[in-house]
Amino acid sequence: MADAVRAGRSTATGLVDAALARIAATDPTINAFTAVLAERALAEAAGIDAARAAGAPLGPLAGVPFAVKNLFDLSGSTTLAGSRVRAGRPAATQDAFAVAALRRAGAIVVGALNMDEFACGITTENTHYGPTRNPRDPSRIAGGSSGGSAAAVAAGMVPLSLGTDTGGSIRAPAAMCGIWGLKPTFGRLSRSGVVPFAWSFDHVGPLAADLPDLAIAYDALQGRDAADPGQVDRPVEPVTPYLGRGIGDLRVAMLGGWFAANASAEARAVLATAATRIGARRTVELPRTEDARAAMNVVVMSEAAAALLPDLRERPRDFDPMTRPRLMAGALLPAVHVAAAQRFRAWYRRRVAEVLQDVDVLLAPALPYPAIPIGATAIDFEGRSIPPRPMYSALTAPLSFIGLPVIAMPVERPGRLPLGIQIAARPFAEADAFRVAAALQEGA
Repeated sequence: MADAVRAGRSTATGLVDAALARIAATDPTINAFTAVLAERALAEAAGIDAARAAGAPLGPLAGVPFAVKNLFDLSGSTTLAGSRVRAGRPAATQDAFAVAALRRAGAIVVGALNMDEFACGITTENTHYGPTRNPRDPSRIAGGSSGGSAAAVAAGMVPLSLGTDTGGSIRAPAAMCGIWGLKPTFGRLSRSGVVPFAWSFDHVGPLAADLPDLAIAYDALQGRDAADPGQVDRPVEPVTPYLGRGIGDLRVAMLGGWFAANASAEARAVLATAATRIGARRTVELPRTEDARAAMNVVVMSEAAAALLPDLRERPRDFDPMTRPRLMAGALLPAVHVAAAQRFRAWYRRRVAEVLQDVDVLLAPALPYPAIPIGATAIDFEGRSIPPRPMYSALTAPLSFIGLPVIAMPVERPGRLPLGIQIAARPFAEADAFRVAAALQEGA
């Protein structure tokens, strides 16, 4: 799209008009958008077209429409965060850093996207704004909490979106909807202008229909932001130059143990097939992964409850009934449990670093099973009837616990719902994950 705008084969206005038409035709079924910003988008598109006519240089995403999870501030709009609690808040006075970064690259924001309330969920079955439906099968969930971000891309309404990932909220919906998603290293990208859920776990990242687009978006999102004290001060490290380099001497292994025991037979088969294509035959385990997941839940819910405590005290009935009990439980967690979880987190980080001395990139299933029907309360999992929602973070949360960079790669299965693979690397080694992702894609 951007190449066509720069070459004059398309206009930014034409691309935005087409995106708005697709949203109007498709979103009544999918329910990915909570707001469509047609007037703003068309004005920005006209500005890009005028710049091209004047011979000004255009950015790498010139004219590309994108949309953002309704957790990101958009100037002139109220940031709902999927909640009725925030519906009466004043409009944001400026864009979130990540939104501004994509706009500096020439991209055009066309709207805000549905999500689980305050990012506290993994299905986007939002009670206030309705469930987002999976474009592959509208009777099923799109995943969450960035469900609108994944569904909008999978349905072709926009080629690119922004989401957030605390314990799997980019990777799970990307895998369920059959698109690409990236959770960068914790601290890599700025989160200023994004409503927090769990401050020491929240990540900002892009979702895209293909890997090169994901890389271009990630490169555009990098940059130092003094307004985010949690961002790590590192130089911009583009990944697009690494897409064609192959795996080379990178050591790639599959994650076994917990990651195999909590994945269905079909998810394990998908992973094994992909690993075989690139010659990754080794399997490694991470220590005490079940404890890592439990400790993460303790810290996440205590941090989320702390951030929302005034509203929980004053307006409990305005919270989504699927969210409120979890947040209230987080508010009641004893400090001794939170402290123990944080100590375990430090121990787990050291142990995983030891594993990563011998392995560069780890492969794991992204989902234990495909997207469930909206409203389902039980499914059959390997011969057992289980509540399905808690399991969706079983394979993503342990990698979030210590902030590793992870790409969610879609795996198409003709006639069946998509699954996905996680490609995890060492902290700040996003380029290694992209190299392996490109090799897996080429071998598919």
